[in-house]
Amino acid sequence: MARAAGIIACCAALFAGTSARADLAIEQAGFDAPTTHYAHAVLGDGVEYGALVLRLTDGQRVTLRFAPGTRVFEDIAPRLWDVTGDGAPEAIVVETDPARGAQLSVYGLRPDGGAAKLAATPHIGQPNRWLAPVAAADLDGDGRIEIAYVDRPHLAKRLRIWRFDGGTLRHVIDHDGLTNHKIGWDFIPGGLRDCDDGPELITADAGWQNVMATRFDGRSVSTRALAPYAGPESLAAALRCD
Repeated sequence: MARAAGIIACCAALFAGTSARADLAIEQAGFDAPTTHYAHAVLGDGVEYGALVLRLTDGQRVTLRFAPGTRVFEDIAPRLWDVTGDGAPEAIVVETDPARGAQLSVYGLRPDGGAAKLAATPHIGQPNRWLAPVAAADLDGDGRIEIAYVDRPHLAKRLRIWRFDGGTLRHVIDHDGLTNHKIGWDFIPGGLRDCDDGPELITADAGWQNVMATRFDGRSVSTRALAPYAGPESLAAALRCD
């Protein structure tokens, strides 16, 4: 499957009438329905996607599709991260409304067995404004999952942390001066590491001078420089605890 906002109502409820199964989960996810109607090209080309395809552990495929000419998935690939804390992954994607910019969205399985958008952050607020996901983890050790992304990595360079709580994404804290993407890259370096002393978010600083490690303790964010930035591989090296 390749690299995709109004979801066609019928497609968000393909499993209506199906009883929920405790062992049913998302196994793979990808994008389909390439489109060029949103001319941002932040990922290096003019192609985005209009459909999210989920393959479940029982072999079924569910397609969630936007109406033509509306929203797109402006992303590299869906991320299978467990953000609800139930042990099964959800599909985390960057979803863009052409008039309001990007938002981070969580797609998963409903209790009735259907697949749908479970939660999302607000849109950035204007066209051609994007965000780059970093990671999802229990960053502060309280048993709840936080999701981190860089808001406008080419402009604002602001790390934002949200928590999946009560079925919604609730904003927790922001920290300026960090980034993880350059215009035209078809990848997002960095992410999450734990070098036996707790989770850290790996990004670059705003000027692309240093590889940065960021922690959240439940009250505040702290950052430290790990090494000079020497290209995307230096972020990958930090993830390996090199």
